Amino acid sequence: MNKKVNAKREAWQKKQEEKGKKVVMWIFFGLIILALVYFIWMTMMISA
Repeated sequence: MNKKVNAKREAWQKKQEEKGKKVVMWIFFGLIILALVYFIWMTMMISA
């Protein structure tokens, strides 16, 4: 029974790690998009 519990725990940890990586990627890309929007906005403000 202990092997079953360990297998389930390892599977759960692997699943959580994959979800965590996806969340980090979304945050990273979101920050890049926000930086680009800010850069465009600043260039428009300077040229105006």
